[in-house]
Amino acid sequence: MCGIFAYLGDKKTAGKLVVEGLKKLEYRGYDSFGIAEKLPNKFQIIKKVGKISDFDPNKAKLASTNLAIGHTRWATHGGVTKLNAHPHLSSNGKIAVVHNGIVENHDALRKALQKKGVKFISQTDTEVIPNLIAAELEKNDFPTAVRKAAKKIKGRYSFVALKHDEETLVAARNGSPLIVGVEKFYPKNDGERHGKADGSAFFIASDVPAFLAYTSDVSYLDDEQMVVITRSPLGDHFHGRFFNLNTGEAVPKRIVSIELAAGKAEKGSFEHFMLKEIFEQKETIAKALNQDEKQLKLVAQMIKKAYGSFFIGCGTAGKVCAAAEYLFASIAKKHINVIFGSEFDTQEAFLTPKTLLVAVSQSGETADVLEAYKIAKKKKVKTVGVVNVAGSSIARSSDVILPVNAGVEKAVASTKATTAQLAILTLLAYTVAGKLEEGKRVLAEAASQINDFLNPRYSAHLKTIAEKIKNVESMYVIGKGADFPMALEAAIKLQEVSYIHAEGFAAGELKHGPLALIEKNTPLIAFVPAERFRHDVLSNVAEVKARGGMIIGVSPKNDALFDEWIRVPNVDTAQPIVNIIPIQLLAYHLAVLRKNNPDLPRNLAKSVTVK
Repeated sequence: MCGIFAYLGDKKTAGKLVVEGLKKLEYRGYDSFGIAEKLPNKFQIIKKVGKISDFDPNKAKLASTNLAIGHTRWATHGGVTKLNAHPHLSSNGKIAVVHNGIVENHDALRKALQKKGVKFISQTDTEVIPNLIAAELEKNDFPTAVRKAAKKIKGRYSFVALKHDEETLVAARNGSPLIVGVEKFYPKNDGERHGKADGSAFFIASDVPAFLAYTSDVSYLDDEQMVVITRSPLGDHFHGRFFNLNTGEAVPKRIVSIELAAGKAEKGSFEHFMLKEIFEQKETIAKALNQDEKQLKLVAQMIKKAYGSFFIGCGTAGKVCAAAEYLFASIAKKHINVIFGSEFDTQEAFLTPKTLLVAVSQSGETADVLEAYKIAKKKKVKTVGVVNVAGSSIARSSDVILPVNAGVEKAVASTKATTAQLAILTLLAYTVAGKLEEGKRVLAEAASQINDFLNPRYSAHLKTIAEKIKNVESMYVIGKGADFPMALEAAIKLQEVSYIHAEGFAAGELKHGPLALIEKNTPLIAFVPAERFRHDVLSNVAEVKARGGMIIGVSPKNDALFDEWIRVPNVDTAQPIVNIIPIQLLAYHLAVLRKNNPDLPRNLAKSVTVK
């Protein structure tokens, strides 16, 4: 949820670097933000309520220092106040911490520390962490104190800590993502890099794009691991060492170079990331199809041999999995089980070593999915990850990976990753059916059609419709077959960025209750197929029309029942992919017209790393 960024290096502008990094992580949290700069024997703390994108570091009195940490917050424990903003200090002022996750046992830890005279000033669970470290410092050095404090914490977390009188950066992880970036160091005497764990600077962040402008060399902290970064004894560079949180033993870690262009994470000529990412679907569908056929066929065989395949995801990814249930039934004549990641623990009784778990995730760090993986591993279930972030926790924990290839997605509301996930699962269904080439043709044609219809004129048409419905209180979306999960996903998109109450239903279910909600001019968005199920859905549309509803038809064909027609191409089994795109655009325009920020919807964050 929250965004963490830290810097220790040879530049004296650490505070400014941290602010720049946090701005690239704002999609992870934008309630409040703060930084701690290490000065001689003390910290300079800057905290603000609001978005860090509005903060100008040039107008702030930042220190000249080479060590700083920062945080952009998505509130969980404690209200959105300056006092609750990170970083948090120990009561003696010696330790500063930024934290992502939840300390589940914070109440018990707080009470124990209060008995020792520690005074707390915030409502957050985070404040126990620096005070735990400070307590452990009475008998231990700084890294050991961090490790022992971390062992007392229950829950999923990552945090970075500083000590007031040491040029040392310590970070720990157990569940929430944390990545170490290493800026190359070349000794002046020989022009060769000194070592993989040595650098002219180290970055620690919740996500790679935060420091990508400086380095593409990274190491991923795994669960129950910590990193200690200090100045090398040579004095001219910095050294990173990795340890097991439980035992304190050194852990060998690889430094890998990732391929991710920094420019891809910028808006370019688009006003918002969401709009840019919607239009990038012209390319990302085709990129999603660029799969290793051996891997596809391997996963297909795993599905065919499994005694029960579970497809799981959360939020939008969960709706993608629900669509896959229909796609596998119609294309491969194969049943799959679909369940939200947060509900997977209810299925533990059915898991055996012959079960297969397929997890779909944009970030690869979704807490509920990672909890499902723990259950799966305990039951010796094989796992397949359909993920957009290489090196993410889900990617590294999976037995097999199918990469989404959508590139960096910064808007909180997922768009291009969603359709890329749909494309991969559709292709997988064709592979299970032994029709891989047919699947590639269907999806390649869909990608071509998207390239044709996704243009500024089409966007302008959606904006015109948005202007007509921007002031409504509620709207509804219906679909049948694989379009039913897309109706649910469409409702999510409308909720996320327009803040209009929206609900999705199976088309035939309207008359079993929701029809009572229809009033004059209530908008109904209907996914109406060109052929199969067309008559059924139009019959349901007619029921709403008869009660004064405003019908917005998303269909390859127009109909007299439609008050507004959103044309989409007819692309066979890839129809869910093309159907959801105009609703993404409609939601975007509604958000802008209602003066909302479509990139950073209120109360939401991009990567949900807490349960």
